Amino acid sequence: MTASKVPSNIEQERIDVTPIRQIAQEVLSEVSRVIVGYGDILQKVFIALLVNGHVLLEGVPGLGKTVLAKTFAETLGISFKRVQFTPDLLPADITGTKIFSQEKGTFVLQRGPLFANLVLADEINRSAPKTQAALLEAMAERQITIEGQTLLLEKPFMVIATENPIEMEGTYPLPEAQVDRFLFKLWLDYPEQEDEVEIMRRQLSGDVPSVQKITSGEKLIAAQQLINQIYIDERILKYIKDIILKTRNHPQVQMGAGPRGSLVLMKCSKARAAILGRTYVTPDDVRSLTIPTLNHRILLNPEAELEGLDVKTVITNIIEEIPVPI
Repeated sequence: MTASKVPSNIEQERIDVTPIRQIAQEVLSEVSRVIVGYGDILQKVFIALLVNGHVLLEGVPGLGKTVLAKTFAETLGISFKRVQFTPDLLPADITGTKIFSQEKGTFVLQRGPLFANLVLADEINRSAPKTQAALLEAMAERQITIEGQTLLLEKPFMVIATENPIEMEGTYPLPEAQVDRFLFKLWLDYPEQEDEVEIMRRQLSGDVPSVQKITSGEKLIAAQQLINQIYIDERILKYIKDIILKTRNHPQVQMGAGPRGSLVLMKCSKARAAILGRTYVTPDDVRSLTIPTLNHRILLNPEAELEGLDVKTVITNIIEEIPVPI
């Protein structure tokens, strides 16, 4: 089915997104039993998983980024590994290496933490560029080469990386080309006042809720394949194109989004439609995901920064300037 073809009733009936919607609701509800607030962040992380993408979380320490990733993995029924990135971390520390086994009399493969379904790369900007590159290569290729042996990573595979936006001493900022490999860049702000009180209340009670396994890796892979069948109209494709082109021609933008931005926005809009129970994409799907999709893919002019403008404000202005298809 092409994007410009209106789907027939028979084709629409063949697409049943009920399982995706049900899994999304149950997973997000279960994770919310542990994570207070951040409902919008949780939804976007799940969208990234459905389109086989990765997420960069930016926020100050102590906001629960590690707990969020671990709880997600437990609820999804997939394996989880956490890597604390430090300046002395080597590529082999995350990919693995071959060690000599005295029992077997030969070299055997010792797999690194990247051989997991969900990997948390904590404070990714604290490691050297070579180690960052090893992680990002695995993210892009879904494979790892160790001493000439290429190994495919198990599906589903997702990386949630975190970085501290304030403390820059001893860090190696990710180059723009590497940041572009992430599907979303999400900001974790401080919790709302009511949520912070609830966090303290739970700590006082000593009640640590345990989450249940909602789904499995096999079901998630099937959901990822079903996302491809979600219908997106030609007018919405042009709407996405107009947004991306505006970032390249905007007077306050020095570097606009590339074609990857268009593809990501299209795929994520289809995933959002599915978890909301629709078999087709609406302009609201596109608008709600434009900022997290593009905020790390464009670079503002120095003059815009001197005027006190940030990326989020500029993207919001771009969204408002583009006519919404009816």
